Amino acid sequence: MRTAIVAMALLAATTLGQQPVSVIEQRIDRTQPGSTLAIEAGVYEGNLQIRKPVTLVAQGDVVIDGLGKGTVVDVLAEGVTLKGFTIRASGDSVTGEDAGVRVLAGRAIIEANIILDALFGIDLRESPRSTIRGNTVVGKDLEAERRGDGIRLWWSHDAVIEDNIVRNSRDMVFWYSQNLCIDRNRVSESRYGLHFMYSHDTTLRENDLEGNSVGVYLMYSNSITLVGNRMRNNRGPSGYGIGLKDCDDIAISGNALLANRVGVYIDNSPSSMDSTGIFQGNIFAYNEIGVLATPNTHDNVFTGNAFIENEEPAATHGRGELHRNAFALDGVGNYWSQYAGFDLDGDGIGDVAFEPRSLFGQMLASEPNLRLFVHSPAQRAIEFTARALPELRPRPVLVDPAPLARPPVIEVAFKGQGVVGSIPMALLAMGLLASSALVVVFLARERGLDSRIARGAT
Repeated sequence: MRTAIVAMALLAATTLGQQPVSVIEQRIDRTQPGSTLAIEAGVYEGNLQIRKPVTLVAQGDVVIDGLGKGTVVDVLAEGVTLKGFTIRASGDSVTGEDAGVRVLAGRAIIEANIILDALFGIDLRESPRSTIRGNTVVGKDLEAERRGDGIRLWWSHDAVIEDNIVRNSRDMVFWYSQNLCIDRNRVSESRYGLHFMYSHDTTLRENDLEGNSVGVYLMYSNSITLVGNRMRNNRGPSGYGIGLKDCDDIAISGNALLANRVGVYIDNSPSSMDSTGIFQGNIFAYNEIGVLATPNTHDNVFTGNAFIENEEPAATHGRGELHRNAFALDGVGNYWSQYAGFDLDGDGIGDVAFEPRSLFGQMLASEPNLRLFVHSPAQRAIEFTARALPELRPRPVLVDPAPLARPPVIEVAFKGQGVVGSIPMALLAMGLLASSALVVVFLARERGLDSRIARGAT
């Protein structure tokens, strides 16, 4: 539906009459502060500056065309509303940070606009208590490293960002902004879907972040709550559904993390000794790694989550374990599709702890290029050998003392999408088996085991 609206806006831009944007500015100059102006259909060319608190509403197809120069619309007065326009063709100056709409005053409402071919889409600077709602933002057709942000807030507290669609941009980013409400936005084909830098006390609800390098990245930001969000198929160079860097008091519940390279990446979060991170009732499914953390990660609690068919349920970034984190709370652990235990008393809690031990996973932590052999006969041969030879078995990366015997009911509304690829494994099987044997022999010798064990591994 939103794609059709964009196409109609482009068609209208080619058929409507053209006139300078100064026509709108003259009408603003003649009106009283607080008035509402209906702007007639047409293409208005140039850079619009709004210096008075007015409400501008598009009457039909209204296009403001910046002609590829500078920022298309500058909001310079407090209390301005801009609704229903197609705003296109900002400049592409990185130093000037040209934008479709730039807001430099508080209590602005930017609603139901279509912003096309803009370096930065909507840029709020020191604009508290503003609302950005129901806009579609499409960035310029540039290399990823040259793009600007689809929506950016700088020192803009108490803002509402909801129901927007952003694609082909860098980030939707929030700098030094507190107490935000960020709901039901959809970001795709970008770098970071939602990116927080030094921004605190915010809730993210029901956002859909698909096909980016990272879904949500929280950096140096505290007291953030994520509820009911969907992070799908974020598989760029980082490929995190959610990334946490030096954050305190993060609560993540009821989210779906699907088919990302990594479901959640944790780097020194929490960073304070008296802080805790909570992961409760989330779905981690079909990721390469469910949870990836640095070895010094501590004081995170995982309870009531469902880890389903991830290539690795959890891993550390380098050698180490996750034993300074808790994988159960009040006797309730998590569901693990790899769990091979039992529940004799039928209370829904497994009778033996879940302690994943993967020699291949340990090797991956040290040499990521071995991921080529995931799901191959080589991986199966290495894991079989580790089970047969206890001397090769690694320590468990985590311990869940109360694993769930059945998946919990987690209500997250999402539309599952994905592509399943295949490799002609029969053609590679013999070569991969030989490779796995060589790797196991190397490990046996590296650990100083008896030469008979090395031969047995072969």
